[in-house]
Amino acid sequence: MKFKLDDVDHKILDLLIDNSRIPFTDIAKKLLISAGTVHVRVKKMEEFGIIQGASLALDYKKLGYTFIAYIGIFLEKTHLTNMVLEKLESIPYVTVAHITTGRFNIFCKIRSKNTNHAKEIIFMIDDIDGVSRTETMISLEESINDKKRLMHKIFNEIK
Repeated sequence: MKFKLDDVDHKILDLLIDNSRIPFTDIAKKLLISAGTVHVRVKKMEEFGIIQGASLALDYKKLGYTFIAYIGIFLEKTHLTNMVLEKLESIPYVTVAHITTGRFNIFCKIRSKNTNHAKEIIFMIDDIDGVSRTETMISLEESINDKKRLMHKIFNEIK
């Protein structure tokens, strides 16, 4: 069964993307609907898996983690992918990892305090059994990080 989103659902999601902790009463006031309506609609979107939990956005710079790098990982054998992913998961500085096609077997994002800290993390990754080598790209600046644009595009396509 497919769940159909309407304009009210879109507006609710829009507000939740900006602030996942916004009270339903505030959403209701902004949209001129009842808090009960907001609650029912959010609950329905959760039941259909459209909303999956809520996330917290941290300012890593204020926490001292100003350095971002992307690491392409080459594996000795592709059947080692899951084992390597398990090891990557044990390194807390690896914040994202993707199994990919093309140049790399795995592509991941790390956050660190500085270049020396990043070097330590890269060495940890290089030392994982099954990793043949890595290739690192340093992020100079995160220029686009916008969930809303895609959400609005999807809304327009499903109307």
